[in-house]
Amino acid sequence: MSARPYSAACIRSAALLGISLICLLAGTAVTAVMSVAVAAETGSFTKQKERKQTKENKEKPAMPMNITSSSFSHQGAIPARHTCQGHDTSPELFWTDVPEGTKSLALIMDDPDAPDPAAPKRTWVHWVLYNIPTTASGLAEAIPATELPSGTQEGLNDWERTGYGGPCPPIGNHRYFHKLYALDTVLPNLNQPTKAKLEEAMQGHVIGYSELIGLYKKH
Repeated sequence: MSARPYSAACIRSAALLGISLICLLAGTAVTAVMSVAVAAETGSFTKQKERKQTKENKEKPAMPMNITSSSFSHQGAIPARHTCQGHDTSPELFWTDVPEGTKSLALIMDDPDAPDPAAPKRTWVHWVLYNIPTTASGLAEAIPATELPSGTQEGLNDWERTGYGGPCPPIGNHRYFHKLYALDTVLPNLNQPTKAKLEEAMQGHVIGYSELIGLYKKH
């Protein structure tokens, strides 16, 4: 008879212990779930921040620069000496107002009106230069590759060669864009890149831009 109260007490103690254990396990599980949720939320926030930063890097506002030529004015006619009907030599170019923080410059000359301005089908690339040093303020007329500013590297034009290829439109009056880019980096050696490969490498690094448009129609 005296064992019954003891047994009942044991049962109550075991029950209480079981409830405590269940609560402890439940609390641990809740804490674990909350930790996972917090970690997931933190990771999501970090990824969003990284994506935002990447997007901002790709969308850096390009500061205005100025590029001119002694051979022709903006929207003016390009002299025949710079075309396939003349000596096919590059024009003299000057630039100013290069943004602070510029580490190198790139130059692309292309014609978006090929083959016919009335029905353009492609953009023809005439000249590709990159890693032009910031110490340079322009390029001399008819400049050979051996006299490009130190460090300048060449890309391929659409004749699949380096160097300048002048206007030679089959029909109509074409626009020739001389596009100057200021970059916040010096690009690695791209091994004579095409315009597309150079533009890909420049993504997220352009901090300044200017263009000079010349016109030409065969006589």
